[in-house]
Amino acid sequence: MLLKIERIMDKIIDTVGYATGVLMILMILNVAFDVMMRYIFHNSSIGMQEAEWHLFAIIILYGTGYALRHNAHVRVDFLYDTFGYKTKAMINIVGTLLFLIPLALLIIYGSYEFVMDAYVTNEISEDPGGLTHRWMIKAMIPLAFIFLLFSAVNYIISNINIYRGLEPMPETEGEII
Repeated sequence: MLLKIERIMDKIIDTVGYATGVLMILMILNVAFDVMMRYIFHNSSIGMQEAEWHLFAIIILYGTGYALRHNAHVRVDFLYDTFGYKTKAMINIVGTLLFLIPLALLIIYGSYEFVMDAYVTNEISEDPGGLTHRWMIKAMIPLAFIFLLFSAVNYIISNINIYRGLEPMPETEGEII
């Protein structure tokens, strides 16, 4: 049962990860267009520059849950690598429960008023020609941390399955070569 739940959650997380990849392509095109406009045509758009920052923020925010699913997050590997798979799984479960989930809940709770203030006041960019509806980008903060919570639950389930011996420990997944 846990394996089936994990697989479904994996697909959802991977879909969000792929959508984040599409946003990365859009951001690259946006930056290329902005650079071309600035240096070739000597014309620049504040709105395009702000869109770059907004896309980058969304990519980073949602990329954390995707990175967690693929074991591409930061940890103290010089200690962790010496442990057996059951110990690693237990460390992952306890660390997620004690550190990741409380931090994500704190950020969700703390960002709610931040987003609501921007929404109620209909906050816009301070720069002329900037983007309107700033609450939309600010709303990505709690939404991304809700997604991170979803990924954390999936990570716990995955590590329970590893601890029980139902699936192998992902040794090389997430390594940067």
